[in-house]
Amino acid sequence: MTDDRAPRRGKVDRDVLESVVRPNLGAAREDVRLGPAHGVDFGVVDVADRAVVCATDPISLLPELGYERAGRFALSFALGDVAVSGVAPTHFCPSFALPSDVGDDEFEAFWAAVAAECEALGVAIPTGHTARYPGASLPWVGAATVLGVGDPDDVIRPDGARPGDRLLVTKGPGIETAGLFASLYPDVLAERGLDEATIDAAAALLDETSVMRDALAAAEAGRESAGSDGSDANETNEERTADADAGVTAMHDATEGGLRGALCETAEAGGVRIDVDSGAVPTNVAAVATCEALDLDPWACTTSGTLLLAVDPAAVDRVVATLESRGTPVGVAGEVREGSGVFVDGERVEPPAEDASWAAYERLSGRR
Repeated sequence: MTDDRAPRRGKVDRDVLESVVRPNLGAAREDVRLGPAHGVDFGVVDVADRAVVCATDPISLLPELGYERAGRFALSFALGDVAVSGVAPTHFCPSFALPSDVGDDEFEAFWAAVAAECEALGVAIPTGHTARYPGASLPWVGAATVLGVGDPDDVIRPDGARPGDRLLVTKGPGIETAGLFASLYPDVLAERGLDEATIDAAAALLDETSVMRDALAAAEAGRESAGSDGSDANETNEERTADADAGVTAMHDATEGGLRGALCETAEAGGVRIDVDSGAVPTNVAAVATCEALDLDPWACTTSGTLLLAVDPAAVDRVVATLESRGTPVGVAGEVREGSGVFVDGERVEPPAEDASWAAYERLSGRR
């Protein structure tokens, strides 16, 4: 029997991943420490005494943002999946399939912004591919593989959340969706009753869609010994072990599927239950207002820049203080428990069947 349902937009669902992708992963190699799995954003390959964290993501080019801003936005999305490993991205390898209506001057502006941001972040560009092809179209213009070369002990696995850990959430739901739609369709939002100040505040959120610096700062704070500032030098090893903490045990960038999807993926990857207090999740007023004006559930649409962290209770204060010192809103929003699933304010929630922003983008882009 054939399935007449239209394929979902965005990432394939878990059934396709498990039945089509995962059984067909090429050669089995001992150096692959972490491979593809549902809810897992990156892979890990061991090379000598180094861990190479790797992730591949699509590249978008949205001329309406301005080519420089579009370049920074595209790069932030690509780097995030490696940054949540706790290892800094070190190499960016893009492949561009450009449409013919993106001229050399436009691409130069886009690429200059990408390269400048890479330089600022210490990320090299060792290889790539750039071409124009018939049939290529905006906004998806290729893909990139990002590598992070680092200490194997620094890798924070996406399936590492443990019962007893606290759940931290930064920035809140709907950040990316609001920033993108307010930047692309301010007139639509004005027609739907949003005032200019709210639209401007929402558009500015597009510059908050990177998790890289937050993720790496949180990971470093988690690695600090609980007794590193003022511990007793006469403590026994046993006493130090009792006081030790595991720091940050898992991180996830809340991209496609939004905050709800990211929570479900984190719980599933770790084989745990997550209980969330929605009142403790940071909320950006402009983001929520923008999503609601477009009839979108802010918890079910992409919010790149919002970071979920499972953190050992002993490390929570250090991680929160580090994020707050960066000016990043963060809430201790829940707890990891034995069991399975995600419960928000006591009610079980499921991941969205499809990211809510896809239908909205299709509808709004068709107005032109």
